[in-house]
Amino acid sequence: MRAAVMRDKRLVVDAIAEPKPGPGQVLVKTLACGICGSDLHMLKHAHRVLELSRRTGIPGVNAVLDLDRDVVMGHEFCAEILDYGPDTTRALKPGTRVCAFPVAMSGKGLETVGYSNDYPGGYGERMVVHEMLMVEVPNGLPAEHAALTEPLAVGVHAVELARLAGGEVPLVIGCGPVGLAVIAGLKLKGAGPIIAADFSPKRRALAETIGADIVVDPSQTSPYRRWQDAAAPEGYNPNDPMTFMGIGPQLAPCVAFECVGVPGVIQQIFEGSPRHARAVVVGACMEGDQFEPMFGVTKELNVQFAYGYTLDEYARCLRTIAEGQVDVTSLITGKVGVSGVAGAFEELGSPERHAKIIVEPWRD
Repeated sequence: MRAAVMRDKRLVVDAIAEPKPGPGQVLVKTLACGICGSDLHMLKHAHRVLELSRRTGIPGVNAVLDLDRDVVMGHEFCAEILDYGPDTTRALKPGTRVCAFPVAMSGKGLETVGYSNDYPGGYGERMVVHEMLMVEVPNGLPAEHAALTEPLAVGVHAVELARLAGGEVPLVIGCGPVGLAVIAGLKLKGAGPIIAADFSPKRRALAETIGADIVVDPSQTSPYRRWQDAAAPEGYNPNDPMTFMGIGPQLAPCVAFECVGVPGVIQQIFEGSPRHARAVVVGACMEGDQFEPMFGVTKELNVQFAYGYTLDEYARCLRTIAEGQVDVTSLITGKVGVSGVAGAFEELGSPERHAKIIVEPWRD
């Protein structure tokens, strides 16, 4: 089969062996697969990613990946059932469109589909997934929309970890695909007003489309000052000592989502957030970072880190998209075949050009 292969830190188009389904597995044809920011990181910083993954000790996080062998990335996919392996129930007929939790269970342990030498992802024509982790795509939902189930689940999971109690004014720092998914998750929860900040006009426009109530250009306005304007009730006086003691009008609770993943942003949140704020770190920073604990101590900040999603959240997000509760149409800014994957990786470096590019291997 044809695939865009990660080989020697490059993406090349080549014919590779077709995967074969083992016990409990299903052979599927890739219909659509989103290009994830994690894949961009993997291409450029694969050895660093593997080092961090192995140090975490978490099973299935690229721990068995061999970078001297070919890798076909792509874990945000919608596919069509072709055939079943042994020991399967075959509950869904061949031709049925499905999404699948991108995890494979092998003799090596848990592996991530798309970050494995033996389980190619959606940048190829065919994949193998586990029957028990498949979710049928509701009739009529376009495959490219269903493929956005995975990135939406990342945002929904982060919002769940924020443990919203009602009354919060959320602040989203960074409006790339992760930040946009968080905004969508907040909108589903009925939180608001949602404030979103990004330097890119294109991303700020997408943030408004997906559900942000207020967008901020940090080069012009402090997101934290704009947050306070939205969170302050009538009569609020930050200079009144009684306010500090919790007497009189108070700011609404702050939940700040870090969706950038570069060093320094957590410290900015610590400095800019009000007392008792909650910070949810969703951006995947691949470098060391520093922050000053005294900001957290004196402000009594709460910090939560978010990663991935649950199977239930994944299935729920597919239903959410199918039912029109989140309109993902505007997030898709380009489509390519296998031969266009390398170029798409380059184009995604410009926030003004693209948000989500969909790979459709059958195009070539």
